[in-house]
Amino acid sequence: MKIYTRRILSFISTAEVGLSVFLVLIVLFVFILPPFGLLGNIGRLVVDIVFTLLLVSGTASISGRKVFFVIVAGISIITLVFRWSGSFFYLPVVGVLDNIATIVVILLLCTLILARVFKKGPITFRRIEGAIAAYLLLGLAWAYAYQLIADSYPAGFAGALTASPGASSWTYFSFVTLATLGYGDITPVHPIARSLATAEAITGQLYLAILIARLVSQELISRQQNPED
Repeated sequence: MKIYTRRILSFISTAEVGLSVFLVLIVLFVFILPPFGLLGNIGRLVVDIVFTLLLVSGTASISGRKVFFVIVAGISIITLVFRWSGSFFYLPVVGVLDNIATIVVILLLCTLILARVFKKGPITFRRIEGAIAAYLLLGLAWAYAYQLIADSYPAGFAGALTASPGASSWTYFSFVTLATLGYGDITPVHPIARSLATAEAITGQLYLAILIARLVSQELISRQQNPED
């Protein structure tokens, strides 16, 4: 019993409370804020503020690992510089660099969170939070990748798109693809866009299968090691 309790406390100590805040902000950014981008400058300001808080909380959630903290913090600062610069003046190259930096920092956060989710130890609420956050981060990373392609190749996608589709369109398309819903209202046309969409659909299925298998096996191992619990 003592060993089992010590393992739980050890896992909680490494998973900062910031992870809960991070997850709430991701849910807000993905499901609540997309329509705000259609409200002009004020809406964009709200989205940028929440995105800033998202990166700050994500960086804080890995503060226990100094090397990774410094790396993620540095890339986050660069990403925020590009994003806020785009709020004051628009240059195509700034938009491209913003998308690239955002994809990199999101994937780094996703990798570090998954390392905690899949580590040995009992199944805890923090681990479940991390698994959900990582799944949403995957969808966000692909959304920015689609936006990067659309900016580089305007005819890369076909379907229910306006002349200048915003981030909400790519967030929607990304999560529809990740969940393999396939409504078909937006269709990738460019070969790179098609490859990314295929990879995302496969990743979405593999992630859930691997996650469930890993969590179940870890729970069984924990129960075998602590039969009285």
